Amino acid sequence: MMVALVVACEVAFWVLLAAGLAFRYGLRMPRTGLALLLCEPLLEVVLLVVTATDLKNGGEPDWKHGLAAVYIGFTVGLGHSTVTWADARVAHRFAGGPPPVTPPKYGMARAAHEWRTAARWIVASGVALALLQAAAWYVGDDGDTGSLRTWQTRLLWVIGINLVVAASYTLFPKREPGKEPAGSR
Repeated sequence: MMVALVVACEVAFWVLLAAGLAFRYGLRMPRTGLALLLCEPLLEVVLLVVTATDLKNGGEPDWKHGLAAVYIGFTVGLGHSTVTWADARVAHRFAGGPPPVTPPKYGMARAAHEWRTAARWIVASGVALALLQAAAWYVGDDGDTGSLRTWQTRLLWVIGINLVVAASYTLFPKREPGKEPAGSR
């Protein structure tokens, strides 16, 4: 049931996003579109309540509960940027909005972009880590929390990889083609 609910929440996220943008731009009903977009967090609340209820009713904590926590964390950390990304593209394509801003390609501007991206992933992973830890405490010593701990290890890897990528753009900034580094002459 948990996997089906996670999948249903993911599908509902995209359906609400498409419906919200359709009402906002296609039907010229921006308030209705905004209301639909603001319903997105309700999906995570439903998933959180169902997960907690399942554990409370004696459900053995396993990878499905971990998946629910990870989904909630990633929606919290990355959901807003996904909605903003889609909104900018739909506004440009169907409502005459300005072209979407593309991320910088070179130098410290690119490094700053990578740090912002890493921050989103770290927030997502941090929320998921906190939910997984709360689930482990909720289950207590009586239950097997090994699968929850496995998810936590994976999330620590996600944080580490994002930090390495962002740091690499800071330490070794990509140079614009045709420009020589300062002091190379």
